[in-house]
Amino acid sequence: MTALDPSVHAKLLRTNSASLSTLLLKRGLRNTAVRGVRPLAGLDQPMVGPAVTVRYIPAREDIDGSTYSSDPSNQQRKAIDTIPEGHVLVFDCRSVAEIAGIGAMLARRLVYRGCAGLVLDGGVRDTADIVDLGLPTYCMGPAAPANLVAHHASDMNQPIACGGVAVYPDDIIFGDSEAVIVIPRVYVNEIADEAVAMEEQEEFLKLEIEAGKSTLGVYPPNKETLERFEAWRKARAATM
Repeated sequence: MTALDPSVHAKLLRTNSASLSTLLLKRGLRNTAVRGVRPLAGLDQPMVGPAVTVRYIPAREDIDGSTYSSDPSNQQRKAIDTIPEGHVLVFDCRSVAEIAGIGAMLARRLVYRGCAGLVLDGGVRDTADIVDLGLPTYCMGPAAPANLVAHHASDMNQPIACGGVAVYPDDIIFGDSEAVIVIPRVYVNEIADEAVAMEEQEEFLKLEIEAGKSTLGVYPPNKETLERFEAWRKARAATM
């Protein structure tokens, strides 16, 4: 697994899911927002980190008994015990919302490991406890039944589906109050730069609209608006 460059991480913290999805769309990537998941609690800043993936397949009674949780071959436990600091754990729960993919005890281990967050297209148990832990968690909602009721962790760090989106190990996962976006690693450096520039331009365009200008020619900006933006940007930079 590869850590995200700190400068790129810092740039991504300055953007949002809407801007990132637009920049990915410009590259032809239409299916990047994980569907059906919401944050358990509000976030002080976006969740950002490379993906560690776990795939759940349907449980089978002769394999997924009460002892499976402590089995050394359990891929869920392997992922939780080995996830590198700053990474995001992403589960393929097959969009089974009524079964928990994880609970607070295992979430505590993730906090100790320095995990940047959790994403799963399934339920989560012990939600109040997980919120208290401060671990950014995106899921389909609360669910009391434990994962072994319906899930068997078949493998880790393989391509998975989460909320209808393909997630490959080491993809960059971004989550804010609106959505979780999957960014292919190959694009992340250039997208981070463009996202910062996009946020600055949109700050100016908001001022234009708030000043009474029509959206026509402002959003998207025409040549005259871009010229005003460049003058505004240079003037602001000179005061910093």
